[in-house]
Amino acid sequence: MSAVKRKTSSSATESEAKKMKANGSITSFFGAPRPKPIDASAPAPAVKFDKQKWVDSLTQEQKELLKLEIETLDPSWLAHLKDDLVTNEFLGLKKFLDRETAAGKKWFPPKEDIYSWSRHTPFSNVKVVIVGQDPYHNVNQAHGMAFSVRPPTPAPPSLKNMYKALKKDYPSFVPPPNNGGLLIPWADRGVLMLNTCLTVRAHEANSHSNRGWERFTQKVIDLVAQKRTRGVVFMAWGTPAGKRVQKVDKSRHLILQSVHPSPLSASRGFFDCGHFKAANEWLVKRYGDDGEIDWALTANTSTKKVVPLATVEEPNPKANGASSPAAAPKVAPKATPIKAEDDFGSDDEEALEEALKQAEEDAKK
Repeated sequence: MSAVKRKTSSSATESEAKKMKANGSITSFFGAPRPKPIDASAPAPAVKFDKQKWVDSLTQEQKELLKLEIETLDPSWLAHLKDDLVTNEFLGLKKFLDRETAAGKKWFPPKEDIYSWSRHTPFSNVKVVIVGQDPYHNVNQAHGMAFSVRPPTPAPPSLKNMYKALKKDYPSFVPPPNNGGLLIPWADRGVLMLNTCLTVRAHEANSHSNRGWERFTQKVIDLVAQKRTRGVVFMAWGTPAGKRVQKVDKSRHLILQSVHPSPLSASRGFFDCGHFKAANEWLVKRYGDDGEIDWALTANTSTKKVVPLATVEEPNPKANGASSPAAAPKVAPKATPIKAEDDFGSDDEEALEEALKQAEEDAKK
């Protein structure tokens, strides 16, 4: 019996050897099989993330410090940023914010809005990144998205200049009614509006800078650049924003740089930069027609080539030919005027720097 086993084993070995030799001959003749090319247009695979398991792995102190991130940071971003949240630097930032609150210091945006950018623009939806600076530092302005303000606050000067540039790119663009500045529709369509610093003390520009937000938001930008392989448009206006996208791979993504849209610099080229249209032309090449961003912010309007049927106002037969009341835009409450010094909040850091330099030069005269 043992002889049979040895013979069988020997035969199997010889058979395997012959197969290996045959395969080796085929490989040497035709060459090794080539790997399949990577389809750049294919969406990135979703990251497997067990949020509860991650939360359970945290210490009690970490759970308390990161309560806001656990509850309000969109899971699509949390899956990528979870390791950054438990660093000493980020935990130190959260302790700093707790000290600010304990000392009676008011800061913006409201804490539940700090990560609103992540919820309105999940990681897999990002097509455009607009880089801002410091959040607006007055009441009812900042709500977690660069350049955007909640009604009834009127659009700040920088945003008004963005509307002017948009109007040049798309003559059909109509600014929001009541001088509005809410940009949530853009966020819902894939435009990530990210400030470099995510919080600020009331009425004190840049008061929360160099506390840890800069490294965190740079990681957000780097993540998009590294993992959104399908291609993303980065809009960097002003020198500080330009520094944030220096390492982005220009062969994979589109980098659009210009002066800041603030009143002190917009006239030096921002109005004619053509970024909104250039972004769409590039996105359509990458994504097809679905890639185009609708920059419209007014009901029943669109900047897209073909207006979706859903945006066309239907006549209301019960109103004797009048348009449907439901289709009419809601009238926001009367806005509280913003003082001139309030115009330079978050996204006008470059303008602030220029204003300070000018003031210093005037003082020397």
